[in-house]
Amino acid sequence: MPGDVMSQAEIDALLAAVNSGEVDTEEIKNEDTRKIKTYDFKRPDKFSKDQIRTLYMLHESFTRLLNTYLSTHLRTMVSVDVASVEQLTYQEFVQSMANPSVISVLGVPPLKGNIIFEVGTDLAFAFIDRVFGGDGNTAMKARVLTEIEDAVMRRFINAAMVNFKEAWANVATINPFLETTESNPQFTQIVTPSEMVVIVTIQAKIGEIEGMMNVCIPYLVLEPIMSKLTTTFWVASSISKEDSDIHYDIIREKLNTTQVPFVVEVGEVQITIKEFLTLGFGDVLQLNTKVKDDFPCRVGSNAKFYCRPGTFGKRMAVQITRVVNPDEDEEDQPQFEEMEYQ
Repeated sequence: MPGDVMSQAEIDALLAAVNSGEVDTEEIKNEDTRKIKTYDFKRPDKFSKDQIRTLYMLHESFTRLLNTYLSTHLRTMVSVDVASVEQLTYQEFVQSMANPSVISVLGVPPLKGNIIFEVGTDLAFAFIDRVFGGDGNTAMKARVLTEIEDAVMRRFINAAMVNFKEAWANVATINPFLETTESNPQFTQIVTPSEMVVIVTIQAKIGEIEGMMNVCIPYLVLEPIMSKLTTTFWVASSISKEDSDIHYDIIREKLNTTQVPFVVEVGEVQITIKEFLTLGFGDVLQLNTKVKDDFPCRVGSNAKFYCRPGTFGKRMAVQITRVVNPDEDEEDQPQFEEMEYQ
């Protein structure tokens, strides 16, 4: 064992075992090997694994909403999924972006600072081509967008930010908006080059065209809500939001104004199709109820009350005599009886 002092006899026995082949020196080396994790002080890990996992789940919700929007808006097959979530320095992210690219600088009040939503030019041109009536399966050379193309992409970014806000609602209430667009990554210095950022890489496919989108969120933007970026908080927030009193009130109000059929059943009779076809004026059908019987009041298809017929003013009416017991046997309620037509 490391740290134990061996006697001379133990040392001699060990050397003899090694010379005879009973003990493998490689196994001894492996036993002493310790796992060492390298740490780069120039790139400190500011996001824990749990926070990265929460950001992954948040943006999975975002991609599902974005997928629905693009499919309905473009009326074609669209696939949008989160490819990865990782933390880098801002300089590394800028160097990874293509030039030119479709870069949107967004504000996210009440959080301070900016985030970046970058769309690859291949995806951007496929989206624009589809909007203008094409099939979207176009492979154009990367270039700076024209004014009209830029206006189309701005509409897409604004619509995407509505979905982005909804996906983040369980963690923080933000109001993302588009500040400006750029094509050169070097002109988008929203933080210092050494600042840590989290990069959410989204893989998208429009028709036959595949490409990538990136969401860059600096640590300084997320710092005020870092305590909320946990799986436990995200799940608890989702549950509490669904079970809030506001939702109960809304559901209760909707139920109170919902119309349901309320039918008083005077009686029933069963006849054959042949007998039905021979019915004529003056024929009499004998029901399965008697004069002194209470009539069932049905809400939908279920009997909820019993009543007696009468009048109220000049109108026919019924008076409820009792409530149907939920445990009451079905045999106690009026049933169809086989009646022979005369």
